[in-house]
Amino acid sequence: MTARTTRRTTAIKSRTAAVGAIAVAGALLLAGCGDQTGSGKKDGPAKVSSAPLADKLPQAIQDKGVIKVGSDIAYPPVEFKDKTGKTVGIDPDIAAALGKQLGVTFQFENGTFDTLLTGLRSKRYDIAMSAMTDSKARQEGIDPDTGKKVGEGVDFVDYFTAGVSFYTPKGKTQGIKTWSDLCGKKVVLQRGTVSHDMAKAESKKCEKDKKGKIAIESFDNDQQAQTRLRGGGGDAGSSDFPVAAYAVKTSGGGKDFELVGEQVQAAPYGIAVAKGNKELAEALRLALNAIIKNGEYDKILSKWGVEAGAVKEAKINGGS
Repeated sequence: MTARTTRRTTAIKSRTAAVGAIAVAGALLLAGCGDQTGSGKKDGPAKVSSAPLADKLPQAIQDKGVIKVGSDIAYPPVEFKDKTGKTVGIDPDIAAALGKQLGVTFQFENGTFDTLLTGLRSKRYDIAMSAMTDSKARQEGIDPDTGKKVGEGVDFVDYFTAGVSFYTPKGKTQGIKTWSDLCGKKVVLQRGTVSHDMAKAESKKCEKDKKGKIAIESFDNDQQAQTRLRGGGGDAGSSDFPVAAYAVKTSGGGKDFELVGEQVQAAPYGIAVAKGNKELAEALRLALNAIIKNGEYDKILSKWGVEAGAVKEAKINGGS
């Protein structure tokens, strides 16, 4: 998830605008590697010809009737497993709505967040959809740590806005409200997210100011970071606001964590599409605008309590 850098990165998961309270409940279950879950019907390829935007898709996708989605399915409420093992959340619901417009099934395939773009470039997936923040660095294939080009980059179809938040063990805030308050303390988070990027950048500032660097412990997914914090293995956690708020609301029946401070660096989540696949990116943009216009998009966000993160129009590469 970043925050899935993101949200769940490259300064992926950071944002400032309020995204609203998460009014949802459900189990926080880790997804197993190799999971494949269609957000649409599973009775074979969809009949493309009857869908309003089917002819906007690349012919190869029309023919197979499936869009393979790389996703870190352990990032509630964006995407996660419910008690029955079904993949649910904001992203799967939006994907299912897009499928109606495009006449295809969106098939979610589980992977760790920091490998999703590699999987996209290798054509394992057609798209990556996993609370991934649209950033210039990702668009251009730049490593946020070294500033060097490591790939051709991706295009993003932006569909949501969120910021990065902090949470602590309940009753043990230690005055933590901002990144600078973490100097000399330990933060737990998901590897490869915007939260991870921001923590590393802030730690350098802390060290320069002789306040003590931030001890950063990163994990494959956000739920592992939450488990570590619950067990007393850190001072604070950081993740995208929807995810942090969901954890605060549901973990231990709301008794484990509390949100601290304000969201920082609001930025768009984007559906990642390989460079050169502009036809698919445009089809997704058109489908998103269609569900925004017909009201289905707003209903999905309302279902998950994240209406404040809504966009009024889907754009390509709107991140900075």
